Parts: sequence; structure tokens; C-alpha cells
Amino acid sequence: MKTIKTNKTWKIALAAAFTSSMLAAPAQAQLAGHNVILVHGFQMEDLATPPADLQAIKDAGEDYWRTFWLSRSEARIDWPSDGRVEGSIAQRAYEQIREISQQGLCNDFCIVVSHSTGDLVTRYLLENQARWLQNEGLPPLKILASIDYSGAGGGTELANLAMSLAYNPTWYNWALRAAVQAFTGIEPEPGKMGVVNDLQTNTARNLALSPNSVPRLRFVAGGSSYGGITKPFISGTDDGVVPTHSACGATSAQGIDSCSGNLSLAGKVTSQNGPAGLYYNHYPVLMNEGVSHSGVLGSETGNISVPVINNTTLNGLQVDFASRSYNKRPWWKLWGSGDQYIEVPGSDQTDMSSLVYSTLNN
Repeated sequence: MKTIKTNKTWKIALAAAFTSSMLAAPAQAQLAGHNVILVHGFQMEDLATPPADLQAIKDAGEDYWRTFWLSRSEARIDWPSDGRVEGSIAQRAYEQIREISQQGLCNDFCIVVSHSTGDLVTRYLLENQARWLQNEGLPPLKILASIDYSGAGGGTELANLAMSLAYNPTWYNWALRAAVQAFTGIEPEPGKMGVVNDLQTNTARNLALSPNSVPRLRFVAGGSSYGGITKPFISGTDDGVVPTHSACGATSAQGIDSCSGNLSLAGKVTSQNGPAGLYYNHYPVLMNEGVSHSGVLGSETGNISVPVINNTTLNGLQVDFASRSYNKRPWWKLWGSGDQYIEVPGSDQTDMSSLVYSTLNN
């Protein structure tokens, strides 16, 4: 038995038609009228085989986004995962930021789209790019907002374990070693861990924390990666790589179950172990219990997205996802109205990147 209450019913048909409309419409290299800059995440291949030069880094960055966002962007900031955020990553990123400034791509504001560790890299760049460019007499990039998928700005417990294993290789059992190697792609060794050093929860949470005016829109996954072998080693709920406390933008690395204290990743309205606080200007917009860490970038459908912060405008960017609330009663329960759920209607018919692009691009 179900009772249904709809909200913004004029948008439900649009939500159900996302997939077909995306196929029919020509690709545009803008979002909401603004140029898009992509910042990719951790690429484990760089630890095993460090990229030879900037062209190799750019080729890998192009492949990273090919599923959906590549054709909808005007620029990328590609970086080497065998480096450190405050070292070679910053140097390579600056070379590309300088080109973006010289080309004037952000004169009418840009929107950044990041994934995973790209969230941490973006935070560091937002804190420093104006000073870097002004020192060369160049105009700083004008950034409207950042769309952060599965953001690792708060680090991941997998990085903590990887670094411990690198320095104490005989202390850990086979299950932990398998999880770490699935995450890093290598047998951890000192001096070969690159950005994994920066992904340790304490390290990440002490890097570039100055508040800034750029809103960070968070899109959070809760599915499995690597066959689920990494999940037992991550605090709270997670997407197989990044814990929810990081993806939501929580101020504490303590394990949590949801970005909201009264809404689960599956959309059930019930008490949850949510974040005690969020970083300044961080806004959890959508959660999705089923999509995986990489699936948020356009490769997975069939998963329901749940609105958290919605019907608002952030720095001029309208966040207005369709929403529906309904009651669902388990088959074995013969009384009462059941549990209340909230969802983005039709979101299981498309992938998360298409859903976000179609909604924010209106």
C-alpha cells in the first residue's frame, strides 16, 4: 500500500525523460551559461608507472572524463597522482590555470566539476589561485561554484591504512592488504605513495581550510566498489572509496551514515547519524545509496537519488531538483501508513551526471 504526495509535478515528466533528451540534444561545453573546468580524481596507474610528462598527464585526464563530462567542458586541470598536492600537483595545476586565465575562459565565471581527490585539489587551488595569478600580473579565475562528486576533501581511511601498510608491511592480514591494493593498485612502499599521503584523513583535513566564497555542491554515493572488499575498512557509510563524512563535507572525520540527521541515503525519513557540522559553504545536494564511486560520472543507471539541500540558489546557480515524497509499507506489515521516503522522481532512469547536468542547466 502506498500513498503519494508530489512536489513540483510539472517537473516529473521531465525527470523521467532525462535520458532521451540528453541523447537528442547537442552537447554544449557550458553549464548554466558558464564554461566548465574539470578536475579529475586519484589515478592509481600513476603510482605503478609515473607519467613521463605533462602530455601523458593530459591524455590520462582526457580519458578520465570521457563517459559524460568531457564534451561539456572547456578546460581541465590534469595532475599527476604520484605527486603531492603542495608539490608537483600544484605546479602542474598552475601551468594549466595560467593558460585558462590567459585565454579569458572564466571572465564570465566558470563552474568547476571535480571527482574524488579532485575535491581536495580544487580546495587547494581555490585558496591559492588568485595569489598565484596576481603575482604574474594575470587576472584570477572567477569561479561561480564547484560541483563535487564523491568528494575526498576529508580524506579516506583507506589512505590511512595504505600508509600504515607501507611502513609496517608485516602487521596486517590478507583482507586488509587486498583492500589497500585494490585502492592503490600497488604493494604500498615508502616514497611511492604520491597523493595517497595527502588523502590520510588528518592530512586532508589540515590542507587549505581557509573559508572562501565559492559554494561547494556535494553529490554523494553509497554503492560498492572493488566487489565490496574495501567497505569494512571505511568509517560509516561509503561508496567503496570515499567515506560519507568526506563526501558530505562534514567537519569531523567521525563515521556517519548520511549527510542529513533525518534522511537516509536511500531517502527514508528517519533519524540518522548525520554530520555534527559542515565545512563553510559546503552543501550536500543529492545522495544516492546505490551508485558507486566512479558510477557518479555517468556510467550507472537504476539508482534513486535523494535531495538534501534543494530549492535554493547558490551564488546565482539555481538548485531545483524535482522531488516526491511517498509512503511505503512493507508487505508483512498489515497496519499503518508505512515509512515515508523522499526521492528525485525518475532519477533511476538516468545516470547521476545527466541528472545533475540537466537540472542545473535549466
